[in-house]
Amino acid sequence: MQEEEEQPMGSNVTLKPYVIEAMEEEASQKVSQKLTCSRDMIEYVQHMVREHNENYKAMARDEKNYYQDTPKQIKRKVDLYKRCYPKEYDAFIASPQTQK
Repeated sequence: MQEEEEQPMGSNVTLKPYVIEAMEEEASQKVSQKLTCSRDMIEYVQHMVREHNENYKAMARDEKNYYQDTPKQIKRKVDLYKRCYPKEYDAFIASPQTQK
């Protein structure tokens, strides 16, 4: 009879090193976070910019300001929209609807 070696429960045995290597490689890669805006926020920002251009105080008093955002909060939302969709924002600003 051959004696089988029993390994203790807490032993560090690596049976499949390629799995560990693949997991470490995957974990070392940087994950890029893509900024997105909701459809409601896009429409909200477009309405505010169309009606008031860059006048954030007037935007805060607008009746479409359902969330009762302050001028600074509205400015942040407009800036977020500019960062998420810079080409769309430039096209929107250049459109004849926004120029009064």
